[in-house]
Amino acid sequence: MHTPLQIYFIRHGETAWSLSGQHTGHTDLPLTPHGESMARKLAATLHGLSFSQVLSSPRLRARMTCELAGLGTAAHIEANLAEWDYGDYEGLRTTEIRTQRPGWDIWSDGCPGGETPAAVSLRADQLIARLCELSGKVALFSHGQFGRVLAARWIGLQAAEGKHFAIDPASIGILGFDDNRPPRRVISLWNAGAL
Repeated sequence: MHTPLQIYFIRHGETAWSLSGQHTGHTDLPLTPHGESMARKLAATLHGLSFSQVLSSPRLRARMTCELAGLGTAAHIEANLAEWDYGDYEGLRTTEIRTQRPGWDIWSDGCPGGETPAAVSLRADQLIARLCELSGKVALFSHGQFGRVLAARWIGLQAAEGKHFAIDPASIGILGFDDNRPPRRVISLWNAGAL
């Protein structure tokens, strides 16, 4: 029997730069002690769920969250789950970027030396195509900006509409299908904290 696909999107726990508001793409920061605690709390929420696949971004903060949430031994690295590449803006806060480039908005402008919204959207679409070949519950450990793009693309919106989806550290979202209209993709849960 075919089990419908249900995607559990889990953002990594707190890091020093998520606290300070610095854009963190490829910089491989560990979780803060509080971030580790947040990740451990996810274990209780995810306990008892049977995942057909567990995929993680290659970044340390996502892998640590996956491990502390109790799913590290089942995880496979998925490059498309990496955070937006901020290029020249890596490590900067939005206010700092706007002193150099007034009115800058990642959702329309992207990042010089990094990814454009179209590039991140393509990456999300490639991941969605792969995920749609799977069934059952699939856990994804990833990042805030990429998760917002993934949610938007899952329901057929342009990547820039991801700006409307708040996503906190160590939060869980569930992407799935409308039970009454199975081909229709829905967001069943978003930005939920661990129990």
